[in-house]
Amino acid sequence: MSGPDRRARVTLAALVALVVALFAGSLLLGPAAIAPGRALSALVTGEDPAAALIMREIRLPRALLGLLIGAGLGASGAALQGYLRNPLAEPGLLGISGAAALGAALALYSGIAAMVPMALPAAALTGAALATLLVQGMAGAGGSSITLILAGVAVSSLSGALTSLVLNLSPNPFAASEIVYWLLGSLADRSVVHVFVAAPFILAGLALLLIVGRDLDALTLGEDAAASLGVTLGRTRTLVVLGSALAVGAGVAVAGAIGFVGLVVPHLLRPLVGAMPSRLLPASALGGAALLLAADIAVRLIAPERDLKLGVVTALVGAPFFLWLVWRGRRRLA
Repeated sequence: MSGPDRRARVTLAALVALVVALFAGSLLLGPAAIAPGRALSALVTGEDPAAALIMREIRLPRALLGLLIGAGLGASGAALQGYLRNPLAEPGLLGISGAAALGAALALYSGIAAMVPMALPAAALTGAALATLLVQGMAGAGGSSITLILAGVAVSSLSGALTSLVLNLSPNPFAASEIVYWLLGSLADRSVVHVFVAAPFILAGLALLLIVGRDLDALTLGEDAAASLGVTLGRTRTLVVLGSALAVGAGVAVAGAIGFVGLVVPHLLRPLVGAMPSRLLPASALGGAALLLAADIAVRLIAPERDLKLGVVTALVGAPFFLWLVWRGRRRLA
């Protein structure tokens, strides 16, 4: 086994261990002081009704959603950076997360979300689906990656403007406050129902992104070289966009907008596993899960009484990293 292969395997093993540890920490930490042994026993056996209710209905769904949504964001970022061959690409670039947020904002604005709890994720998923169709349609069957980026930026800008309009026309300050808090992103107060809603879409998206890894490896040589190796560029783009839409749209549907995970994680792991997307995709999925679980634990530890939002924490981590990427790119061009 070569040195890069060995380093990639060690990194993957370390990431698996880290995700397991953070998942356990997410299960065991919370405002209710439950001893670890009692917590795990209640989760498995259900003998302690009060502890079992907390573990099974509050902490387990929150940990599972952190795992799934983080994995979807991390893998989507790696896939988009590989397909677009742009180190600054991330899931929000295609406008899918913005459109999902718009759908959720409309559900809150209209009051449907208050009458039918599942209307909120359903509206967000509908927004993500419409954005996917619009971006694919605007890019065209034979469109280049630049056309896809421009289409995504247009959809993202339009979604952001319409979301601002919804906030501006909100009938009362309570509705506007609810929309704003939801847009900040959070895993608090999520139930098993939210896991069942999001999990099939996120897992399907992850499967599509992992399938396309080898094609993205060929694309690192350029589109002409990839085509000569038998890669169908239209199929590859469709799988990347659809996989990202499923993973990111479902995450936004149940947890709100959580940014920067898809941008930060691939850059952190690329020096460890290499730049080949087929290696980076699974590592980024694990890294995204670890980052989101860690951020959610930090939310509960830093200010448990103030309801600090998860999207705020990831932005505080991701924004400085984004600036560092720009600064490093500028130094290379100098």
